[in-house]
Amino acid sequence: MTGTSAGQGRLERRLGLTDAVVIGLGSMIGAGVFAAFAPAARAAGSGLLLGLGLAALVAYCNATSSARLAARYPTSGGTYVYGRERLGDFWGYLAGWGFVVGKTASCAAMALTAGSYLWPEHAHAVAVAVVVALTAVNYAGMRKTVWLTRGIVVVVLAVLAAVVVACLTSGAADAARLGVTSRATVGGVLEAAGLLFFAFAGYARIATLGEEVRDPARTIPRAIPLALGLTLVVYVAVAVAVLAVLGGTRLGLATAPLAEAVRAAGLPALAPVVGVGAAVAATGSLLALILGVSRTTLAMARDRHLPHVLAAVHPRFNVPHRAELVVGAVVAVLAATADLRGAIGFSSFGVLVYYAIANASAWTLTRAEGRPARPIPALGLAGCLVLAFALPLSSVIAGAAVLAAGAAAYGLRRAITTRSA
Repeated sequence: MTGTSAGQGRLERRLGLTDAVVIGLGSMIGAGVFAAFAPAARAAGSGLLLGLGLAALVAYCNATSSARLAARYPTSGGTYVYGRERLGDFWGYLAGWGFVVGKTASCAAMALTAGSYLWPEHAHAVAVAVVVALTAVNYAGMRKTVWLTRGIVVVVLAVLAAVVVACLTSGAADAARLGVTSRATVGGVLEAAGLLFFAFAGYARIATLGEEVRDPARTIPRAIPLALGLTLVVYVAVAVAVLAVLGGTRLGLATAPLAEAVRAAGLPALAPVVGVGAAVAATGSLLALILGVSRTTLAMARDRHLPHVLAAVHPRFNVPHRAELVVGAVVAVLAATADLRGAIGFSSFGVLVYYAIANASAWTLTRAEGRPARPIPALGLAGCLVLAFALPLSSVIAGAAVLAAGAAAYGLRRAITTRSA
């Protein structure tokens, strides 16, 4: 392995199977149910469930490839490390760059989502306060982060269970609304799948935290598919319940689809509870996002693709404290000054490219290194690229521009380094 400089320190392996699964659940459930369903329904209408299934299939391939790679390279950084080790320095850098930039925007989007639910008139101020609080929790150590994530997952699952029961037992539910009509086009389903992929991307947090997982060769390959499978069950249940009550068209127009679904089901008193659940879920996603971005920042700083000062590990709390503080500060500034709640498509493009590189890396594994069955990384790579370019044009342009800027920065740095040598 390359990249860890003397004196920078290693992170401590504290996470067991349950902890890893909880972190994966905490980062996936909030983003998907409360942020991605409405735009996906606008794209696919009654084909939402098809889009969800396609996104889950691609996510499964990515999860399998990521799990095998994480077991082989159990260190911080996720696909940044896998791309560097299997494909070369540039591809690892490109994956890390896209992840850090895209997910930083996602952090601000999740913070603003929480702020808009908790205190809509002061969403930006609340978003900044939430970012500061969660950065402090992450700074205090992984154990406190896991405790908070467990509480968040319990609350969100309880709220979602209440929504599903309320919708499916109401007289407003109609199974006919689940059927796919002729208005659901192939392009619309693909676009919905690309947007819904944003909802599954949280399992990457488990791989990104590979340096902090106990017995990673055994734990990570079990934790990633388990977290993904549990999340899929929750997503399908909620999607079926909400579609049965609202239908694809009405769901696509809803600004707060779950709250509107319980009102349509005849339980308006449950809507404020759904609002609290949405805020808690967004907070959970933000907590895990900051965690993942800071670990990838740590890995890139170790290799000097980012300022090397960010590679430090706190001697007491055993966290990449400087990386966490910088990530928290950047997210707080974005949350205070910009409305990035529309960043789902942009983030999805960056993450799909990130996983395309992960699948390409998994393809190079040998059988002795735990290579998955050949069709899995091949289907994952093709699926990622198709879904990435099926996203709205504005998302594709923004994502491609970010990757191009990163590639230019990489080339400039290499040129300066070569000239200095």
